[in-house]
Amino acid sequence: MEAVLWYVLAGTRGGLNRVRILRALDTRPRNANQLAEDMDLNYDTVRHHLDVLTDNDVLESSGDDYGAVYLPSDTVEAHWDTVETIVDQLDRPDDS
Repeated sequence: MEAVLWYVLAGTRGGLNRVRILRALDTRPRNANQLAEDMDLNYDTVRHHLDVLTDNDVLESSGDDYGAVYLPSDTVEAHWDTVETIVDQLDRPDDS
């Protein structure tokens, strides 16, 4: 799971938005429309990131496709320290 988290959160262009989504969902589960509104992101962008995070077992969903509510998976909850390490690395300016 650590390698997956590094890839989806830090190794790809959309990683920062995925971090934002994951943190928002850790606060409270939401559906894609709620996330798009709360985060001021395009709905299709949010759907794409939710699909990536769900496909990689970072998130799980409950309910039908449109109204599905997302929350961090149990596996990610068990590796939350890795999420925080990644966030710390992303927040630091490059030393180069």
